[in-house]
Amino acid sequence: MIEPTDINRQIVESLYSEALDLSDAIRDAFELSGRMEIASHQNELAQQAMSAESLRTTTRMMHALAWLLNQRAYLRGEMSEFQLRRHGRLPAQPASPNPQQMQYLSPQICELVEASQAFYQRIQRLDTAWRARFAMQPSAVDRVR
Repeated sequence: MIEPTDINRQIVESLYSEALDLSDAIRDAFELSGRMEIASHQNELAQQAMSAESLRTTTRMMHALAWLLNQRAYLRGEMSEFQLRRHGRLPAQPASPNPQQMQYLSPQICELVEASQAFYQRIQRLDTAWRARFAMQPSAVDRVR
């Protein structure tokens, strides 16, 4: 079985670039959608859905970017491993999109919301694997018992 590689500078830089591109696309999509005129109750529901998903999605991406910035600082020697373990943690589970609200959003925005979720899950898997290295394991004697 192949051992997974540890988080390294190339992985972090690649993910950081991807996160910036995705964040720009999300910002542009929500910014353009936010300019819609509200004329009816249906549009008010769409505007509320847009606001809620915009907040959830941008928060999700900002958490991912903050994690990546902490990783970059650690890899550059600007942060110790102790500081990274203590302050570089991702929030456990960000808010998921509301299915009732998603129906009011355009397919393009729904795709971006899903892309942000998938990206966050990738970052979360990396963080979980990295932190597993520091988990306290029972001693050999305790495992035999």
